[in-house]
Amino acid sequence: MKLRRCCAMLLVIAATHTGSMREVRAQAFGVELHNSLMPVSGAMGGASLANAQDLPSAINGNPANLARFRGTQFCNAGAWVEPTINISNNGGVVPGVDQYRAKSEAQGSALGNIAVSQDVRALGLPMTFGVGLIASSGAGVSARDVPASNGTSALLNVLEIAPAVGVDLTDNVAVGANLMLGNSTFDGPFVGIGAAAYDYALRAAFGVTYDMTCYSQIAAYYQTKQSFRYEDAIRLELAGGAFSSAFDVSLDLPSNFGIGYANERLMNGRLLLAVDLLYKQWSEASLFRSIYSDQWVVQTGLQYKLNRRVRLRLGYAYAENAMLANPQGRIGGIVLPGTTAALQYVQALLPAINNHRISGGFGVRDVLPGVDFDFFGGGMFDQFQRFGASAGSIESYWVGMGLTWRFGRGSCCRLPVPDHW
Repeated sequence: MKLRRCCAMLLVIAATHTGSMREVRAQAFGVELHNSLMPVSGAMGGASLANAQDLPSAINGNPANLARFRGTQFCNAGAWVEPTINISNNGGVVPGVDQYRAKSEAQGSALGNIAVSQDVRALGLPMTFGVGLIASSGAGVSARDVPASNGTSALLNVLEIAPAVGVDLTDNVAVGANLMLGNSTFDGPFVGIGAAAYDYALRAAFGVTYDMTCYSQIAAYYQTKQSFRYEDAIRLELAGGAFSSAFDVSLDLPSNFGIGYANERLMNGRLLLAVDLLYKQWSEASLFRSIYSDQWVVQTGLQYKLNRRVRLRLGYAYAENAMLANPQGRIGGIVLPGTTAALQYVQALLPAINNHRISGGFGVRDVLPGVDFDFFGGGMFDQFQRFGASAGSIESYWVGMGLTWRFGRGSCCRLPVPDHW
């Protein structure tokens, strides 16, 4: 009965969240968010592969972590992301685009991540099932209010429905897998006549965790790429003001490899340290391989237990600059008028150039019996880069919170209050 109630809550909130993901461009690594907006991991730099502290992070990241979640748990989290993006072009090299310098008019975004899990060990099966609705990827920029930009804009949103399972193979080893069905909206980033195009695609992840001791864990995971194809997405503007026939655009989210380590022995077990190392294979992803190179990302975080109920958190993430120095050839399966200059213009619209991100937050267990509250916030430092005749800069901040309900064995921390609460 409790599981049915949680599933019903998931469906209702999914309906309210589906329309909330707008033009996301913030602390993403390229265009992917990973776990940087989750209620606990979001305060710890996204670090979560070895010992995920919240349910959405376990489902979206290394699904082997699901095996750690007991009873029935439900999490609803949300965040506000506010980016500042500046674009410029010297004019005369991209058909239809004149000289201009402008700040993107794209608005901030309200994003939601929700998840529910059920432990089935009561049936003699050493596993936990879960499902989540995850805001996984996004990018957005708009200079439509600048006539010289010729209506320049770009939009990519990906919302995932993600069933997952985590299984205890032994007392020390757990494995897990998820299967994501992503619904994507795409518009731009090419100069011409375009409109929002849609597609859906599958993606999977596989992971393992190993408890080296009672206090330390290591983990590894692999996530496949996700391939979208947007039919008749764009008609390119050619020299002289003519337009091409309609083109389909191919776009892939990259395959990702990750390893993680966590230790919670320091300061008498009060301090949890976590670090993740990610490798993103942009070179195999359609569209992005034309503007990005493969990228290393390091996510680090700590959590300090102030007392039995209160946790304090800090995080830092470093990402390599992923921009190709000399982009050439096709992008998304099409050849752009202006070739290299046009590709550099796209790079200025979708810059993966920011190296440093910081975050922090806190959590309170049992604000009501069986209910946890988590708060997080962070910022991505401003970075500027020139791409031939074009240039772009980006910075952002974000803030969010989450509530987690724990039922049955998942609600192991209880306050001495009457049951009628």
